[in-house]
Amino acid sequence: MARDSDDAAGGADPPPSRSADEEPPLSSSNPRLTDRRLLLALTFVVAFCSIAYELVYSELLTVFYGGTVLRYSITIGLYLFSMGVGSFLSAHLDDPAGNFLRTEVYLALAGPAGAGFMIALNAFPDVTLTVGRLALKEPLTLGLAHVPILVVGLLSGFEIPLLNELVEHREETLFAALGGLYPRRIVRGALGVFFSVSEAEGRSFSEVLGVDYLGGLAGTVVYALVLYPRYGLVVSVLVLGLLNGLAALAFAAWSARAPAARGADRSFSLARWRGVVLAGLLLTGAYGGLVANAGAVDRAVTGAYMGDRIESEYQPGKAEVTVTGFERTRYQRITTYRRDVAGDPGTETCLRLDSAIQLCESWVDSYHAGLVDVPMSASLNRSGALPGANASFDVLLVGGGDYIAVDRLRDYGVSVDQVDIDGEFLDYSREESAFARYNDDAFEYDRLNTTVGDAYNYLRGSDKRYDLILLDVPGARSDDALSLYSTEFYRLLRGHLADRGVVATWAYSEYWFPQHHKAYVETVREAGFDRYLPYSVYEDPDGDDELERGERFYLLSDGPTPTPNVSRARSDYLDAVADRYERLDWRPVPAYRGVEPNSVFDPNYDVIVDP
Repeated sequence: MARDSDDAAGGADPPPSRSADEEPPLSSSNPRLTDRRLLLALTFVVAFCSIAYELVYSELLTVFYGGTVLRYSITIGLYLFSMGVGSFLSAHLDDPAGNFLRTEVYLALAGPAGAGFMIALNAFPDVTLTVGRLALKEPLTLGLAHVPILVVGLLSGFEIPLLNELVEHREETLFAALGGLYPRRIVRGALGVFFSVSEAEGRSFSEVLGVDYLGGLAGTVVYALVLYPRYGLVVSVLVLGLLNGLAALAFAAWSARAPAARGADRSFSLARWRGVVLAGLLLTGAYGGLVANAGAVDRAVTGAYMGDRIESEYQPGKAEVTVTGFERTRYQRITTYRRDVAGDPGTETCLRLDSAIQLCESWVDSYHAGLVDVPMSASLNRSGALPGANASFDVLLVGGGDYIAVDRLRDYGVSVDQVDIDGEFLDYSREESAFARYNDDAFEYDRLNTTVGDAYNYLRGSDKRYDLILLDVPGARSDDALSLYSTEFYRLLRGHLADRGVVATWAYSEYWFPQHHKAYVETVREAGFDRYLPYSVYEDPDGDDELERGERFYLLSDGPTPTPNVSRARSDYLDAVADRYERLDWRPVPAYRGVEPNSVFDPNYDVIVDP
């Protein structure tokens, strides 16, 4: 301490080799870590977190309200707007070191809290809010759900101006070092064709902005390829909060060591900012603990949310749902649950992929009879066998990752090519006991060839033709499914049909989803399918021995019209309800005036069913 006092009083002259504007090194043992480099590293981290927060918010909005392109577009627009507002308002902020610390702690709190706020807004969908006859709940919750975007954008807008004020002195940073790695003369020459150029100078703002853009790029790539596929939305936002908290603590620890020498306000000290630092420590510790138990956190939060969402599909108090399992793959969420519906006999196990129901015990048999046995019966001869003693009958199954459809096809001795994009779900179906009773280890069928990949690309790379194509794919509930409901995809299907081949697919009801139905039918017609045969399966959901119309299916054809004869099918279910299929008629695919088909390059979003 005495030595420091002597230096302050002028008793020691600065070394002649260092100019007055240069920073003192941290220590002789670690001269590479300097204020400027630390601040540029923090710039990278905060930009990474800010853009990733917005991607989390975009995905949450898509899950709750549908319309991927719309939600991402609005989120990006609001984020950039609020960043601009934050940058403008930052002119009123003094004490850049203290305010930067505050901003990071606020972001560490606001980012994850914003995601929680969005989830909470949609956790009670059965609650209504009306004024007179005007329903306000949905527009009100939709508007409030965008508030976190504005908050994070505003705080992010403070960061660059504050960091620019802190980065004042020129030194050999990463960006400066890059100057020796690229041909500067060639670059200046190329730029000179279009702009007035000069030798590059060390401008702190351009470097801060450059690192900020680099952090934004890293945030989008790492979120899409690592965070979301591995952790999902809930844990990803906690990881981002943890990074923001660590950035705040690193800045506080560094600045507190020698505030005056580091260009910070002389009044900066841990004592003055004890409350902010303590909040940062608490948040960082809490996030660290939660991230360390990522699987349990994801299952608890998402499982509870899914249970509430499923119950909300029924009248209040009519259904009781208990989530029994939750897994996440790269492509979808797998939720198994028990449901007890008032008026239905007993409790049953169901499974959902994302928000779409995949199967329930009460109708798993009827669904797969409609998907497999009804169309197969159109290809059987009078004896119930495939035509020809040694006939080869090839089936393409798109989806069907639970292997239940494969088990049905195995009964007919046909060759099956299966294409499913989600290899993790295929593995899950092999190991999950809930499927074993339905698929009977059909994945071991010796005439099954399973390909893990995108069906669209698979068909583009194959010239094989099939006698029957079965589509066991999720309903169109988001932009992710658009390609599977496009004219391009159905043209590919049509091009892979044998001479008498047809396509069989599950379909949304035209009565419950008329806009989707019109867009879908127009897409199919545009792809070249001119005939279709609609049929349903029949169930007894309430146990009163009265059959009710259940899932809807279509056979699609561009010429041949083989009529199913369910009496020839190998299905106990169809034997019991054969009289319901006595009149099955092929019809011309209708055309709807003013309805556009859905194309990969010209989407019609009416083909998407709102979640």
